[in-house]
Amino acid sequence: MAEAVASALDGNRHLLVQAGTGTGKSLAYLVPALLHARSGSGRVVVATATLALQHQLVERDLPRLVDAIEPVIGRRPVYAVLKGRQNYVCLDRLHRAGPDDDTAALFDAPQTALGKQSVALREWAEQTDTGDRDDYPDPVDPRVWRGLSVSSRECVGKARCGFGEECFAERARDRAREADVVVTNHALLAIGALEGIPVLPEHDAVVIDEGHELVDRATAAVTMELSSRTVERAAGRARRSAEDEVVDRLADAGDDLAEALQSLAGQSVRRIQGADGPLAAALVEVRDAAHAVITAINRTKLDASDAEGIARRQLVRAALDEVHDAAVRLSDLTEHDVAWLDAGEQRTPALKLAPLSVSGLLRLALFEQSTVIVTSATLTLGGSFDPLAASFGLAGPAAPRWDSLDVGSPFDFARQGILYVAAHLPSPGRDGLPEEALDELGDLVAAAGGRTLALFSSWRAVDRAADYLRVRLGEKAPGPLHVQRRGDSVGDLVKRFAADERSTLLGTLSLWQGVDVPGPACTCVVIDRIPFPRPDDPLVAARQQAVDDKGGSGFRAVSVPRAALLLAQGVGRLIRGGDDRGVVAVLDPRLATAGYGGFLRASLPPFWYTVDGSLVRAALTRLDAGFTESDRPGAVLSGAGRAGSGANEDSTG
Repeated sequence: MAEAVASALDGNRHLLVQAGTGTGKSLAYLVPALLHARSGSGRVVVATATLALQHQLVERDLPRLVDAIEPVIGRRPVYAVLKGRQNYVCLDRLHRAGPDDDTAALFDAPQTALGKQSVALREWAEQTDTGDRDDYPDPVDPRVWRGLSVSSRECVGKARCGFGEECFAERARDRAREADVVVTNHALLAIGALEGIPVLPEHDAVVIDEGHELVDRATAAVTMELSSRTVERAAGRARRSAEDEVVDRLADAGDDLAEALQSLAGQSVRRIQGADGPLAAALVEVRDAAHAVITAINRTKLDASDAEGIARRQLVRAALDEVHDAAVRLSDLTEHDVAWLDAGEQRTPALKLAPLSVSGLLRLALFEQSTVIVTSATLTLGGSFDPLAASFGLAGPAAPRWDSLDVGSPFDFARQGILYVAAHLPSPGRDGLPEEALDELGDLVAAAGGRTLALFSSWRAVDRAADYLRVRLGEKAPGPLHVQRRGDSVGDLVKRFAADERSTLLGTLSLWQGVDVPGPACTCVVIDRIPFPRPDDPLVAARQQAVDDKGGSGFRAVSVPRAALLLAQGVGRLIRGGDDRGVVAVLDPRLATAGYGGFLRASLPPFWYTVDGSLVRAALTRLDAGFTESDRPGAVLSGAGRAGSGANEDSTG
């Protein structure tokens, strides 16, 4: 992989690399990236989807590599981390005389939970050297953080800010301009590329790790939102900068929008395919009222030395521009837009707008601008790179040329793991898990002696499975039952699960990726159903319809690949090390019986495959006995693998 990455960088040719867990893929792209940059060929940007991988690169991999490379090349490579401006404390907001209108309540009630957070955050902000949100030691509510940070739109710029020379975000950008390798995230990369905002320093190449997330992260980065709350916030900020009459008009327009959205929410409307009636009128009035306030503010001249006034006006303008631009787009939808109503849970209904596809945008703004290396443990679907390549804009005769490489895995999946599909079960329906699937889950947990990570596609299924297992296992439960709840820290849950080898963890989508529990604590991964996207997801439905309209199968082109991607991530929770052994059990017979089942199975690691439940339960029982009696998993589990493989031909045909 390192040789392929080096060749791609030198030859200015795009490369897609699938590299499984344990291959050392981060080293395989960091080494050639550092050498490429230090040779004078140009800076390399590395973008990750998750904070965990970003921390791994910056705190573990890059320091070691720099130490190792320095004596070889005779100079020390430099690396830096760059995040979005809103990730850093804004010194202007920190030192301003008073809070803004939309955060004032936090300061008026310092004894509330949010008020205490705000006080503690300000104390930390006065002392921090980085101003980086990720360096703050405690959880912080987004509303509290927003009171001390600004977006790119809200920032007045280094030259016009009274704290420009000390600005945490500007210092991070200065370090990035001096670095050979800059580590950032998918969102900042997407904003820089798709919106044309110069947030990243000049660079020759981009490496995108966790590349299977790129399309979703890019879509999220360019999705617009408009609600009565955002209009109210913009009007509140404008009160001190424009006449009451003009601002009152915007506030009234926000009320009209609230009524229109509540009416649509009551009618269970989701996708908006063209605003009409009260919604159309409300959007036009929001657009025109926001424009009127912007015009009124622009007529007022500020002294160039009034840094605080300039900063305050920029905050106002940013809020107004956000409202105005969203209203403009939503009131005049095109065939390339997807708009929908997000009724939310315990929140104000909001309109959202996203592009039907980001593939063309990614091609023009990313792949046609610099050399791009995309890597992930999951880049092939159905055994091919083509589905994900197409989503990046790399399909068709006019697309940029690209190479691909699957470097495989250090693991022997066929000997280390079993893929069991419970083909005898009824297919899951809208009512959730059938009783037979719950019985199967109970049998698997009992056979494994706990040691089970059970992944579900809904909170309702998690709750039902938890209730069932408490009754089914009762006092005979092999270990604790950990159940994920909304708002739980995933990290704490996983730590508790890993600490007790006989425990069982039930969770939903946030546990399908990033859970890394090698060893005997996780020998059984259970998946309740094929994770197809929700049929009422407006963006997925629009993308499927677009394929259908062209004579294709939207379900197979959109939903099946998305399910394959998430299924592969969930299945990947089992084998995390060379000594790991175990079973992935899928309680959805469609993986064995449906026409698309072969495509989905070909997207998974090449486990030994069976539909024989008794064989799997016997293997899990032997695994548990091996851990309990000998604590030598390798010998016992490879024995289980050999016993299972003898039935492979009969059970799979």
